Amino acid sequence: MSAHYQVSGGTAAEISASVESGIRSGELSAGAALPPVRALAAELAVSPATVARAYQELSRRGLLATAGRHGTRVRPRPPVATRRALRPSPALGARDLSRGEPDTRLLPPLGPYLAALAAEFATPVGYASVGVLPELADAARERLAADGVPADDVTVTGGALDGIERLLAAHLRPGDAVAVEDPGWANLLDLVAALGLRPIGVPVDDDGPVEAGVRAALAAGARALVVTSRAQNPTGAAVSADRAAALRALLAGRDDLLLIEDDHAAELARVPLHPLAGATPTWAFVRSVSKPYGPDLRLAVLAGDEATVARVAGRAQVGAGWVSTVLQRLVLALWRDPATAALVDRAGESYERRRGDLLAALAAHGLTGHGRTGINVWLPVPDETSAITALRDAGWAVAPGALFRIAAEPGLRITVGPLTTADIPMLAAALTTATHPTHPPTFTA
Repeated sequence: MSAHYQVSGGTAAEISASVESGIRSGELSAGAALPPVRALAAELAVSPATVARAYQELSRRGLLATAGRHGTRVRPRPPVATRRALRPSPALGARDLSRGEPDTRLLPPLGPYLAALAAEFATPVGYASVGVLPELADAARERLAADGVPADDVTVTGGALDGIERLLAAHLRPGDAVAVEDPGWANLLDLVAALGLRPIGVPVDDDGPVEAGVRAALAAGARALVVTSRAQNPTGAAVSADRAAALRALLAGRDDLLLIEDDHAAELARVPLHPLAGATPTWAFVRSVSKPYGPDLRLAVLAGDEATVARVAGRAQVGAGWVSTVLQRLVLALWRDPATAALVDRAGESYERRRGDLLAALAAHGLTGHGRTGINVWLPVPDETSAITALRDAGWAVAPGALFRIAAEPGLRITVGPLTTADIPMLAAALTTATHPTHPPTFTA
């Protein structure tokens, strides 16, 4: 625990509030260790059961995590707004490859489309005219069907994570187990924790979730399985045809399992889609527009079985209501424009070239990275902390693998979006030095 923060309180609610306050202020930073239950109980003159209840409540809400012999710690990204950034900003002058964001230079400009849409909104829209636009739903069905995804029933959510949250909340209850990729999308791991669900890590290789790992998760009682179709974050994995066939056979008839597929890269992916959609009676396929068209376009199309889509759409009606029809019309205009399709295709080619060049440069140094698709490369390392520190000193910032891991081996996530061709040899050399230092560190008194 931070030496500058003192947990206080005489009840479980007060102790819980005190810890949360420390997290919000930044005095309890990401990864900070909290005192053992009995030690804090003695310090506060309360029973160990009182402290245990406080820790359990904070863990249920996703603020704390139990790390075995390492005790109870603040989660890397607890779901509460803080006054300080939990991920340190890159050192001044460092190239930031840590964000996992698309290259803004490759995104379509939205101004011309917004100007063209202005005439459609000359008359104000009333409540009776909102909801999922039929023309957007039809276009989504056509695009999904072309990729082999059954799309009789579709709705729209405020991005991929919003759709996944609505799916999990509609089908599961706190304490239920969710099978997630390991390493996997940090935002999803945070969401699972915030919903009070129990993650079961499924190992991933370049072809997607490993069949044996999925089988073990099912045996351990997983009520839902979340699979990234392509451009898996952080490893760049993509579900291959053989892996899809094996997983479909494994999942066939599992009416007790919610299957969720996340195809966030969509048109940016340069490999065919091999969907699992329909392998289980209860399923959903989520495709976001944020990676190909821009992070500010918070819209995802969600297809699934009739009951699942109805639950998601119904839950939206009593909450946010609908995704803005302005945003829906903008996305529809982008989909319909051949020039934009060509721009997205060129962006996909650019990411593929940068990933390939970086992986080749790493291989030349004897390092094996991963990144079949998407905008990231995953590099296994012996020690994340020392590697990140050495890279920072060399002028590079990358994301620590701890944000993405449950039980997977250490690694670094490197986003290729900001890279130029000239950067790659220097970055590969820096990664080689950071992961395999020639000389051991020297410590001085």
